[in-house]
Amino acid sequence: MSKMVIEDGKFVELTYKVIDKKTKEVLSEVEFPLGYIQGISEVLSSEVTAELVGQEQGDVIELPIHCDEIYGPRDESLVFTDHIDNVPEEYRKIGMSVTMENEAGEPKDFIVTRVDASSVTVDGNNPMCGREVVFILQVVTVREPTDEEASAGGPIKDTPVFDMPNTRKIH
Repeated sequence: MSKMVIEDGKFVELTYKVIDKKTKEVLSEVEFPLGYIQGISEVLSSEVTAELVGQEQGDVIELPIHCDEIYGPRDESLVFTDHIDNVPEEYRKIGMSVTMENEAGEPKDFIVTRVDASSVTVDGNNPMCGREVVFILQVVTVREPTDEEASAGGPIKDTPVFDMPNTRKIH
């Protein structure tokens, strides 16, 4: 029996880590396999999943990517500095995430990048902007999706069953 390769419609599970090319630091890592159906419910950007086509279970792929291709170039207009007195105390820590709304009322996350005695700076750019990274992907599973997965367009989550009166499914 020949090994199954990743192609549209196949159920795939993978783990990955993202490493900064310059600093060699691991920026993010997924230890529990992420499941998706290739071409339907992709969990990673299309730039990444396109490179998985033709790979088999057990393969490890190193994929260099410039994050500007995924997130766009840095936009300095998304960097704001405000007087520290205008910023609530809980947001005066580097790395805090602050959700703000634009004029249209759409939420956007900003990360606190600088705090000094008089000001706080927040940045709305994706923290990966401008970085060159290497995705190291390990293909854990390649198979045909079950009928349930195919109709859901992705993995079926194992949800605990609670035997409680007065509960009903909402979808």
